[in-house]
Amino acid sequence: MEALKVEAQAGKLVSDEVHALREIAQQLGKTDWNPNVDPCIHHSSWITTEKDPRKLYNNTVLCNCSFPGGVCHVDSIDLSRNYLSGTIPPEWASTKLEKLSAIVNRLSGPIPDYLGNITTLKYLALESNMFSGPIPPQLGKLVNLENLILNANNLTGELPPALTSLTKLTEFRIGSNNFTGRIPDFFQNWKQLQELEIQASGFEGSIPPSISSLNNLIELRISDLNGGVSRFPSLRNTKRIELLMLRSCNISGQIPEYLFSNLSELRKIDLSFNRFVGNIPNFASLTRMESMYLTNNSLTGSIPEWIKNLNSRRNLYHPLVGKHYQYSLYINCGGGKTTIGGIDYEADYDQGGAAKYVPVGSNWEVSSTGHFWDTTISSSDYIAHNVSVLRMNDSDLYTTARLTPLSLTYYACRLGNGNYTVKLHFAEIVIRDNSSFYSLGRRLFDVYIQGTRRLKDFDIERNAKGVDKDYVHIFKAITVRDKTLEILFHWAGKGTAAAPKRGTYGPLISAISLKSEFKPPNDRAKKIVIVVGAVVLLLLLVLMIVGALWWKGWLWDRISREEELRGLDLKTRIYTLRQLKAATDNFDAANKFGEGGFGSVYKGILLDGTIIAVK
Repeated sequence: MEALKVEAQAGKLVSDEVHALREIAQQLGKTDWNPNVDPCIHHSSWITTEKDPRKLYNNTVLCNCSFPGGVCHVDSIDLSRNYLSGTIPPEWASTKLEKLSAIVNRLSGPIPDYLGNITTLKYLALESNMFSGPIPPQLGKLVNLENLILNANNLTGELPPALTSLTKLTEFRIGSNNFTGRIPDFFQNWKQLQELEIQASGFEGSIPPSISSLNNLIELRISDLNGGVSRFPSLRNTKRIELLMLRSCNISGQIPEYLFSNLSELRKIDLSFNRFVGNIPNFASLTRMESMYLTNNSLTGSIPEWIKNLNSRRNLYHPLVGKHYQYSLYINCGGGKTTIGGIDYEADYDQGGAAKYVPVGSNWEVSSTGHFWDTTISSSDYIAHNVSVLRMNDSDLYTTARLTPLSLTYYACRLGNGNYTVKLHFAEIVIRDNSSFYSLGRRLFDVYIQGTRRLKDFDIERNAKGVDKDYVHIFKAITVRDKTLEILFHWAGKGTAAAPKRGTYGPLISAISLKSEFKPPNDRAKKIVIVVGAVVLLLLLVLMIVGALWWKGWLWDRISREEELRGLDLKTRIYTLRQLKAATDNFDAANKFGEGGFGSVYKGILLDGTIIAVK
């Protein structure tokens, strides 16, 4: 790149900064800056025009020409979403920058400690890059810094105590990193802080007490703290607070009553995935309240009337019950009914939303919770649509997908108990893989089945080896014991939230299929078995009754004398005792006509009239 041909004259950029811009362009691979045009005259090569209605890409260099003698200095560089690589050049340290933004790029390596030499800096944003290592303590020298935004990098270690010198901070964001240890208890030095975000940063332990000294807070977001049980921080004096998130912080006890009595400015509350107990407090007095999330706690009691009377959305899950069981289920998440390989996938048309429970049919339900922070979004944005032609097999399953910024739960109901194979179908159809900032998003989320985490920090693109490619994750031997199978997709704050645009994050699922690993019972055969069994039991009962009567001799007493003696027509001289009893009228005394040495002698008459003597 040629040297900028400008001099330190009235309205011109000083030569040192001309050289610095040239070095910055070379090291970052920027080819769209015009070296022959003074950046301080607002030429189009140095400032982003309003051609992009989404205002995503930025390429702006601004000057301050109010210095004595009309000398200009660069005081603002915004290189948001430029797909830049490398690291921050040391030449930046020679400038008098007040604002430096390089969000959503590919900058890597440690955050340079020489950034601490730009003591004029008021705004430093390096969100959604690939910086690693600890935060350099030299940043503590930026005593004029008001905004420090380091979200979505790979930063590690502990926060340096030198940051306590940043007493002018109004915004501090370090979400989605890999820090260690506890959140430092040094917030009492940041009296002017208005926005604090520590989402999924890797910290453990409880929320530090010094949070209570931040009386000017408007937004507080802390989530996904590892480790032991925490108590609710004292926020009685944060009367200006509007946005409050204390999600997945292992907070126990009851929700404080002062949240509705003292904090009248609250608009959004997210206390989900904690250990709160007791009743839901009465938040009806918070007239500015827009959304409240209490998902996955241990709250008890009835649903308050003030919630039932709200006109806004609410999600109250009611499990389906029934007597008829199913043994397979196929859902096209966010899409219409389709047939793939002879299998019919049911439609999942509902648009979803921030708090939505949908009993879609008689056999399954879906529950969606959470709203997209930092962006304006409609209910239609909870369904993703493919932005390019899909060439994989069974593409009908992947042209749409259901999204959630927090949690999405599918309930398969009325299942026969036993083991099932569950297949989850994924395809990344939002983030791109081209050579632009559209490829810089990192979507990470967790998957729980039957309450057990099966996937952690799951990355669709990595597992599918690219975007617009299908990936099916198979889980075997998933046990159903109470007729219901629960699949939860949960965003734990990891990954990017501003690439390619703000609000691009959270779980994405294309289709769900499940099938029993055992042979389902045949209802028709079961009915036949029941009928045959009943007939057999009836026959056995009749035979048992007849046998009992025969054994006691009751059945044969009703047979006539003629029937008993009819057997004597046979030309034999062998008679049964029963026949002899019939011939003598049961050895009636009237037929006795003598007695000998071997007993009495009876007169008998056979059927043919023959008279016999029976001794």
